[in-house]
This record gives sequence, structure tokens and C-alpha cells, in this order.
Amino acid sequence: MIIKNLSEQNSLVKQFLAEIRNVDIQKDSLRFRRNVERIGEIMAYEISKTLGFKETDIQTPLGIKPTSVLSDKIVVASILRAGLPFHQGFLNYFDQAENAYIAAYRKHTVGDEFEISLDYISTPDLTDKVLLLVDPMLATAWSMEKVYKAILKYGKPAQVHLAAVISAQPGLEYIQKEFAGENITLWTADIDPELDSKSYIIPGLGDAGDLAFGEKL
Repeated sequence: MIIKNLSEQNSLVKQFLAEIRNVDIQKDSLRFRRNVERIGEIMAYEISKTLGFKETDIQTPLGIKPTSVLSDKIVVASILRAGLPFHQGFLNYFDQAENAYIAAYRKHTVGDEFEISLDYISTPDLTDKVLLLVDPMLATAWSMEKVYKAILKYGKPAQVHLAAVISAQPGLEYIQKEFAGENITLWTADIDPELDSKSYIIPGLGDAGDLAFGEKL
């Protein structure tokens, strides 16, 4: 498994990250959503460099231009509801992509303990396609693992890319162990060092779903 951390180099990703983490700027939910979306756009561009392209000739008003266009078939999959702005960022660039949506949540059992519950999966056939499984916060990585294993029932992808805005180091270590030996690349905009007692990323940014769409009951 390969991990790509976009914060290893200075770019606009760091500006957008600074804004979505900032407690004052977070009060503007529209700006929060757009910044998450823009991080998704940048990540989509970076991932596109690893994909398959084919040669073709384009007819312009004045002649023929040989060029390359994307040949891989893409499926963008996200976990509801926090994943929607991030998903849209990928879809803005992979505008011909198919889409998959998974309803997953933390089902609390005793105290701060919880398990990941999957309620719903809507996906096309994944066979021989490039799966982009995107979720803004990779905390424990339990939801990413469970969703990935569940969605494989709908076909074996040719490539798999996992994407997160912010990843916690414990989650990265967990998913590296669980997916050891698999041809998977995980892309993240930044890596934070730890989780708190409730398994939230520290320093993180808070609840991405609430910041994007408002608090839930």
C-alpha cells in the first residue's frame, strides 16, 4: 500500500486546509464545503497522473491535433453525508465518472465504544474500473475498511485509490496493516498525530458533516 501526503509540499492545499480547520472561518458552511470540494479537485488532478490515457486525434476549426485523453473508467464512491462535498470535487474533474454512495455511521454500543454500521450501498458494476473511495476524515479507518470490503461484492476494480482530507496516524497504521500486500494507494491532504478518547482526530477540524450541512439530532 502506498500513501501520498499532499502536505509534504507547499501548495494551495495547505491554504484550504488552514481555512477548514480555522474555528472562525468554519462558521461559513458554504466556504467550508467549497474548500473541501477544492481539495477534492486538486487530489483528483494528482490521481489523474497515475491513470490510463489513449492517443486520439482532435478536429479543431483549423486542423487536426494529436493528443491523449483519459481511457480508464472511473467510479467515485463516498460515504454519506460528510463525503458529499469531497465527492463533488472529484466529480468536477472526473465529470464522466460513475458514482457510488454508501450510508455508514458510528453505532455506539457502550460509552465511547462503537462499531461501524452499513445501511445502504448504491453502486454500479466495479469490474475492471478505477475505484476512488473518498471520505474526508480517516480517523480509526474502520469505516473505510468496512466500506471497501463491502463494495467489492459489486465487482473487482482494476485499480483502487482511497482519499481523505485529513488522516490520523493511528488510522493510517491500521489500514496499512489490514491492506498489507494490496495494490492500493491512499491519498491524503494532511496527517494528524493522534485520536482522542472518542476516536476523533486531534487537532483535526471537528465534525466535517456538521460543519458542511449543520448539526444533526
